[in-house]
Amino acid sequence: MQRTDTPLSDAEIAELDEQLSSIHAPLQPMDACAVDGYLCGVLLQPVTISMGEWLPLVFDLDGHPAPTDAGAARVAELVARRHEELRRAIEARRWFDPWIFESDEEDAPPAQAQLPWVAGFAAAQDRFPALMGMEHPGLLEPLAVLYSAFDPEDLEDADELLALIETLEPPTTMADAAEDLVRSVLLLADVTRPLPAPARSAQGGRPGGAHGGRRPGHGPAQGRRGPPRGPR
Repeated sequence: MQRTDTPLSDAEIAELDEQLSSIHAPLQPMDACAVDGYLCGVLLQPVTISMGEWLPLVFDLDGHPAPTDAGAARVAELVARRHEELRRAIEARRWFDPWIFESDEEDAPPAQAQLPWVAGFAAAQDRFPALMGMEHPGLLEPLAVLYSAFDPEDLEDADELLALIETLEPPTTMADAAEDLVRSVLLLADVTRPLPAPARSAQGGRPGGAHGGRRPGHGPAQGRRGPPRGPR
């Protein structure tokens, strides 16, 4: 049996996306990129969300019961492994490769590659509102960076967020796009999942992966061609 803490290979990421795409209506599954953002959105909640609570939305955005066939079991296995990988990275404030892929469209801006990932993150906030219900100034900047992937007209009743988004420069490379996502996740974790004081002291303050200079992109974020489907 595959260890639950083993990172997914490129082939397994492609398999996950293919399994999700094979799920038929009326269910509306996420794609692999959205799943990745969704899992981060779940893990950043200030309360722990059980797998039984978050898994159904992977198969259907309306939360209908998941399929019970072998394909669904394989999806659950792969997603659980990615959840564990992300959990470890976030708890350690360590860099991870977000699942974003270069668009097949010519001259598509790097920010477009972020959209499915951020859509998954937003789905987690819609379903589990504890993070968005927090009032903390440290949340505003990373949320603005993430939600800048959306059309401003899609952000209602978010004047403060929109004002900050207007001051942001969009990413110019796929590596920058990946870094924006990872840095925002780790900044949010500092607020919603703060490290114990001894751990913060041992790390010498804020981790470089989240708050330091730009990190080199690698893996999916390095402009590799990925699953062609966009956000659902």
